[in-house]
Amino acid sequence: MAKENQEKKDAQQTEGAEPDLEFTPDSGEYENLSREDLISLVKQAKEASDKNYDLYLRSQADIDNIRKRTKKEKEDWHNYANETLVRNLLPSLDNLEKALEHADNENAISALKEGIELTLKGLRDSLSKSGLAEVRALGEPFDPCYHEAVSQIENDQVEPGTVVEELQKGYLLNDRLIRPAVVVVSKPGPSPSADQDGFSARACE
Repeated sequence: MAKENQEKKDAQQTEGAEPDLEFTPDSGEYENLSREDLISLVKQAKEASDKNYDLYLRSQADIDNIRKRTKKEKEDWHNYANETLVRNLLPSLDNLEKALEHADNENAISALKEGIELTLKGLRDSLSKSGLAEVRALGEPFDPCYHEAVSQIENDQVEPGTVVEELQKGYLLNDRLIRPAVVVVSKPGPSPSADQDGFSARACE
């Protein structure tokens, strides 16, 4: 039996296989250690355990802080996302208040007109800084992606399907349509061969 074990061990070494280093309780690894050595090993194990537990607590605290900070940042973003836009609109509010203050004098109409003009310009400038742009409509070919036609009229002065009247402006926000322009579109006069609607159909992106 001993011979067979020795042959098996020699075969493992010859093939380059790693020897079996699995620890078993009866291996006698700690049998020859003194009491002081065993106590020292227990202390080292406890120190390592305490260190790992401390690292765990620190990690949990860091995660909790990140969660709280993220929540606060989200709340701040929700509460103050429009801060820049509102700040830019304040001059328009000031212009309206000044126009009302001067509405009782003899130049009331002129003052109100000037105040409205300044307010409109201020609003346009402020909204433009935030990415707002008008949809081009009047005189443009009808585009269902940006225009909403409410009626058609005969007009031989322009090509059929041309926007001849803008009833309400349309707007883009950072190139995304947020309101189409409400328009009236030209159509040709009565003709058997004419395209009566004059609308061009295309897919909107």
